[in-house]
Order: sequence, then structure tokens, then C-alpha cells
Amino acid sequence: MSQRYWAVVPAAGVGRRMGATLPKQYLSLAGQRVIDHALARLLDPPLVQGLFVAVADQDPWWSSSLYASHPRVTRVTGGSERSDSVLQALDALARVADPADWVLVHDAARPCVRRGDIERLIERVTRHRDGGLLGMAARDTMKRASVSGEVLGTVSREGLWHAFTPQMFRLGPLRAALIAANRAGLPVTDEASAVELAGGQPLLVEGSADNIKITRSEDLQLAELFLSRQ
Repeated sequence: MSQRYWAVVPAAGVGRRMGATLPKQYLSLAGQRVIDHALARLLDPPLVQGLFVAVADQDPWWSSSLYASHPRVTRVTGGSERSDSVLQALDALARVADPADWVLVHDAARPCVRRGDIERLIERVTRHRDGGLLGMAARDTMKRASVSGEVLGTVSREGLWHAFTPQMFRLGPLRAALIAANRAGLPVTDEASAVELAGGQPLLVEGSADNIKITRSEDLQLAELFLSRQ
């Protein structure tokens, strides 16, 4: 049976750390909204069947997205947490997709992900039983800090990675893992952590360092620089 691929973008967050008047995914970046850059990267590989975007129920900005009326894009209502938004998008996707189909979950605030990285992720992870994610091995000295900011110790960076998105898993197992984590009251900050809690071992695929997440205002300038160089 031929493989089928879908994409999910949780975009219901408000991005309080940005201190902006609108959610970070709708801020302007190089003439477009941040989320539009991210969606363009996911829709560029023609093998992605469709993309489900989870936005807030009363979101007034989505309608002005370049992809609000795109034939391969479906809007769904997101939740209060990232995992809630992803699960609600997966519930909608499950009505049209097979549980064995692959799903790429990507942050709306990662506008610089490279097409080559997405294609390498798909190529590598399609052959792995537990799915996988883009990431980058830690390069700096790692410190563990107290709540007051004092160093408690130095942590070996051996085997430590920064987790990026997209993260790619089969629809059925990912949905089941998120439901199980939610019922158990276990916090999951990304899809890989839910799969790990279910006993899986996702594959880490080396990605590019410029796949940054827009979190603070200065990240916009850095992202614009990265986009201009790609």
C-alpha cells in the first residue's frame, strides 16, 4: 500500500512571551505572516495530501492568512494547550485519513524550516517503526540551574538534542498516545514525548540550525536574516 502523508499545525497559542498585540504566528515577517511561511514550507512537498490548522475559536486573524482558502488546508478549532490543539486536529484528520497514514506536526512559529530537511525527515522516518523528529545535537556546555538562577551543576551534553519540528508519526499511534497522556494527566510538550510515554523510541533526524522557533521579538530579525539567505 502506498504511503500517505498529512500535516498538522497547532496555531491556537497567544505567545505571551513576545509581548506583542497579536499572537506571534500572525506577526509580519519578510512581507508575510509568520504562519504563512510555515504553511508554505509544509505544502511545498507535493506528497502532503492536506494540512489541518488548529486555531483559537474566536481567532480574528486566520481569515487574512494567504492559506485560509487553500484547497489543501482545513481549519479546526484548537484547545488551550498545544497537545489539545494537535489532538483536535488529529480527530478531524481521522475522519478522512487511515490510521496508518503519516502525520507531520509542525509549529506555526517555525517559519524557516527547509524543504530539504522535511524531505529527509520523511525519507528516514517512513522506514522507522516509532516515527521521528527533526532536531540538532547539543553543542554548548549544559548547566542545570536552581529556581534562583544559580548553577547546580554541569550536565554532560553527550546524547542530548534540541527537539525541532516537524515531528512525524503514524496517525493512529500518535492519536492514541496523546489520548493516553491526556487521560493520565501527563504533560507533553511535543508529540515525541507522548509517543515516548507510550513506550516508543522516535528517531532523531539532524536538521538545520536555522529552523528556529519565534519566541521573542529579536527572533523575528534573526528569522528574516535566515530567510534571506535560504
